[in-house]
Amino acid sequence: MPIEERDPTEVYQVGTTTLCPPGVEYYNPAFDVTPAALITAIITEHGAIAPDLLQAQLQEKQVV
Repeated sequence: MPIEERDPTEVYQVGTTTLCPPGVEYYNPAFDVTPAALITAIITEHGAIAPDLLQAQLQEKQVV
């Protein structure tokens, strides 16, 4: 799956100030792909919720 890359200056620069020495390489992915089996909780403003309980918990709280 191709992953979009963001501008590397977001990693090594604040305003016009460069934070790292010249010659350093950067990788700034816009997102990652995490296998579902590795996800043990979804963090929400209502707390940590197990993935298999997410929909029911949010409906109970009338969020969905």
